[in-house]
Amino acid sequence: MKVYFDNAATTPIDEEVIDAMLPYMREHYGNPSSIHAFGRTTRSAIEQARRTVASLLHVSPAEIFFTSGGTEADNMAIDSTIKARNIQTVISSPTEHHAVLHTLEELAKSGAINLHLLDVDALGYPDIQQLEELLKKHKGAFVSLMHANNETGTRIRLKEVARLVKDNDGIYHADTVQTMGHYRINLQEVPVDMINGAAHKFHGPKGVGFIFIRSGMQISPFIHGGSQERNMRGGTENLYGIIGLAKALEIAHRDMDAHQAHIMGLKNRMVESLREKIAGVQFNGDICEKSLYTVLNVSFPAGEAGEMLLFNLDIAGIAASGGSACSSGSEIGSHVLRAMKVEPQRANVRFSFSRFNTIDEVDYTVERLQELFKPATLSQA
Repeated sequence: MKVYFDNAATTPIDEEVIDAMLPYMREHYGNPSSIHAFGRTTRSAIEQARRTVASLLHVSPAEIFFTSGGTEADNMAIDSTIKARNIQTVISSPTEHHAVLHTLEELAKSGAINLHLLDVDALGYPDIQQLEELLKKHKGAFVSLMHANNETGTRIRLKEVARLVKDNDGIYHADTVQTMGHYRINLQEVPVDMINGAAHKFHGPKGVGFIFIRSGMQISPFIHGGSQERNMRGGTENLYGIIGLAKALEIAHRDMDAHQAHIMGLKNRMVESLREKIAGVQFNGDICEKSLYTVLNVSFPAGEAGEMLLFNLDIAGIAASGGSACSSGSEIGSHVLRAMKVEPQRANVRFSFSRFNTIDEVDYTVERLQELFKPATLSQA
């Protein structure tokens, strides 16, 4: 059996999405910036895609900008806002995605900003009281805190954090790459200034994403060289990627309730089965219902079985991601788990699910894991 449990890295593309993209690969190939009929056809398609994304988020189409993905959108939100507004103080956390964390660290290293990283608890939640204290001390600060962590699934209360930042005259950017297409986000109710998405995280194509920038937020263009995306991002648009993104997001919202129920069933089954069959198993992050339901970070007992765990899973046909040096082969390990003070000697693996996964795949994976950890289990008897 072949099992793909690495959906937090990328998801398989939906057949409906492929069908929506194909006409723009085969027939409608005009440059959207051209004024002739070929160009007008593709321009119209892009603007319809923009309206689709905007309507799902309850915002104006003028507030949606297409990018090459989540990383570019994060960089755009951070770099362009800080430069345009001459922001001095930035608040974030040590568990952010590297698209955010590395960007902020480079700005801090150059002396452009003073960077404050919040403490996080054992479940990976940032210290909200500390955030409030910093916001009161540094009025007008820029805050970047992700909606849900890509490694552990720990999910903050987006609306609550956004309101706290707004009440203290701050600017709030939330990396929503992992939650976009998995939760309904009504931006009329959540006063966040910028969020982003990447199509390949919700069964769309790779190489395309978007950023929402709330009306009134004056920021600098991110890529120069053309007037595309209302002068914010030069370069010919990824036409069929944008079509695919909008279709994938539309499908995700259309079928969201059923997808959530199905995936939660998979995650709960894996949690229960692992607890029953592998002694000493633990879970990193918050695995309650309020966490990101697509992600489960499992901490296996230290020992020989964990040293080559991902390799052995791969041999068994199971794709998953490592969360620490002992399980990924990385010399540095996971910055997220390190910030959470997870025991480094344990083997930590992220399993991430999609609507295309099945109960049989969960059972097969647990059986293979039970076989791998059976010696360790017996030695503890």
